[in-house]
Amino acid sequence: MKNYKLIMLCTMINVFSSCTGQSLDSKPDQIVGGPCEGCEAIVEFGEKKLSAIDTLPGFEENEPKLKISGKVFQEDGETPVSDVIIYIYQTNRIGIYETKGDETGWAKRHGIIRGWVKTDKEGNYSFYTFRPGAYPTRDELEHIHITVKEQGKTAYYLDEFVFVDDPLLSQEKRKNLPNRGGSGITNPILGNGIWTIRRDLILGKNIPDYE
Repeated sequence: MKNYKLIMLCTMINVFSSCTGQSLDSKPDQIVGGPCEGCEAIVEFGEKKLSAIDTLPGFEENEPKLKISGKVFQEDGETPVSDVIIYIYQTNRIGIYETKGDETGWAKRHGIIRGWVKTDKEGNYSFYTFRPGAYPTRDELEHIHITVKEQGKTAYYLDEFVFVDDPLLSQEKRKNLPNRGGSGITNPILGNGIWTIRRDLILGKNIPDYE
């Protein structure tokens, strides 16, 4: 009888664990960063096996071509972090979040020009894309959105990638940037037919509720 009760108890524990998708001793991710509309898109890579390098749709067809690279560090700004998922999305050259019409999930809003990477053991990441256009209204900087997901934390957004040579980047706009994850202002450098920008990311920097 005692063995029967023990078996039933173990069965109930296993069922509960499988239904919740977590083991009983696992901890939920710490909620950080405040509201983040569209952060769910960070898991929309599906069956794709992530690496430290990704090429966004439209890279081959569009100019100017752009390489984004850098390292991801802990809050100390020195210790590299592996296995951080980085998601970016952007407009096309005329400032539109391009779609084909059959999109699902957040691709309906973010468009098809998007990509995902996972940092390597040294914290490196790279994206190959092209420089986005400003919105047709010309009321926003040329920019590339970025969201990150590190272990133990919910996904959160960082300052967008923007460009130091963008005529819309006024001193007032510079002052109003929150510098989430560090400054997103980048300096494009041309070499071998491609513009390169480098941005190191600091996890937790200026992120609300980060511990």
